Amino acid sequence: MIERIETNARASKIVKHNGVAYLTGQVGEGATIQDQTKECLSRVDALLSQAGSSREKMLRATIWLADMSDFNGLNEVWNAWVPEGFAPARACGEAKLARPELKVEIIIDAAYD
Repeated sequence: MIERIETNARASKIVKHNGVAYLTGQVGEGATIQDQTKECLSRVDALLSQAGSSREKMLRATIWLADMSDFNGLNEVWNAWVPEGFAPARACGEAKLARPELKVEIIIDAAYD
C-alpha cells in the first residue's frame, strides 16, 4: 500500500511505502548557509515526526547546495543534527535551486514504524 500525505497537484510532502517514508525536499530561509540549514532540518524533523519516523531511522539523505563553497557550513550544522551512530547514506552536490536566495535543499528517506 502507498500512503500519500499532504498531496497537492505537484507533490506530496510524504509518501510512505513498504516501511520507507520519502520526504519532499526541504529548504530554509536565512542569510547564511547555517541559518538555512538549521531551518531546513527543523522542517525535516517535523516531517519525520509526521511520518512516524525520526533522525535515528534515516536511510538516505540527498543534499543540493547552490554553491559547493558552502559545504563546510552545511556540515557544521548537519554534523550537530545527526545523532551519533545514525548517519544515513548521503550524497551532496551542486545544483541551481528553485529560487536564487536558496542555498540548500535536503531530501530524506527514512524507515518508519
